[in-house]
Amino acid sequence: MRNAKTLLAASSLALSITGMAGSAHAAGVAAGTLIQNTATATYNTGTSTGNVSSNTVSVKVDQLLDVAVAGLNSSPVTATSTAAVLTYSITNTGNGTDSFNLTADPAVSGNSFNGVIQGVYLDTDGNGVYTPGTDTLVASGAASSPIAEDGSIKVFVIVSLPAGATDAQASQVKLTATSAIGSGTPGTVFAGKGQGGSDAVVGSSHATQSALDSLIASLATVSLTKSAAIVDQFAGTSPVPGATVTYTIVAHVTGSGTAEGVHVADIIPASTTYQAGTLTLNGTALTDATDGDSGTAGASGIDVALGNVTGGASDKTVTFKVKIN
Repeated sequence: MRNAKTLLAASSLALSITGMAGSAHAAGVAAGTLIQNTATATYNTGTSTGNVSSNTVSVKVDQLLDVAVAGLNSSPVTATSTAAVLTYSITNTGNGTDSFNLTADPAVSGNSFNGVIQGVYLDTDGNGVYTPGTDTLVASGAASSPIAEDGSIKVFVIVSLPAGATDAQASQVKLTATSAIGSGTPGTVFAGKGQGGSDAVVGSSHATQSALDSLIASLATVSLTKSAAIVDQFAGTSPVPGATVTYTIVAHVTGSGTAEGVHVADIIPASTTYQAGTLTLNGTALTDATDGDSGTAGASGIDVALGNVTGGASDKTVTFKVKIN
């Protein structure tokens, strides 16, 4: 009997150790996995030996619902006339495949302006760069593609500037990912909703998480200053009939952005006549005809294309002459 007791005690200790080892690895086991074990005992009785097995116990691993979200832009993304592309990562930190409902919120406390969300896109081709026409648009609040346990995807939020935004104003956009299975207080159970028919259990992230990414407005402002200098036929400066008026228009661009497609135009005033061949840009003569240079001029007015002008660039000066009739 002493041997039988000793063997049974050893068997109980072995089972205890086996159970401890199994629980140590349970956190990383895939949802739906069956953990099975059967106890055995051997014994002596009289002159014979025997062994016996217990019933097999099966435990199906539940799916833990957890997610991590991170903004990946290390500095604010500039938004101009072109929308900003904000990049986030969504990582499934649970132990089973899950999809996550995605919502982008531009109304973050402390914003100088609230951006206009143009769309949320999944990095379909996996190149880490927003690719129009390739990456997949996700409707607001709709689910991402399935993400395997420990897997990650990149998500792009396209944000444009609202009317009224000014140069150098900053803003943030919050992207939230929530398990499509469910979310809530850690420990909340969704029976039968997990991978392989297991239960789904909300993890420490509440199965929902958010992250912020930043953008900054990069705009330009154009101001025009116009002046007139008069020379009359008597070597004076009186605005009499026959006197010549030289108009000077200075375009000044400020801000951190670029003013695109800038044109300076002016109408020839009534009671005056444009003097052919007098149009200039920064002191260089321009032809009146529509040709290879940037200016046109005639009886009705002048037009000079300055193109794209970056804030802080040198002023652009346009001049032309008219005669008082």
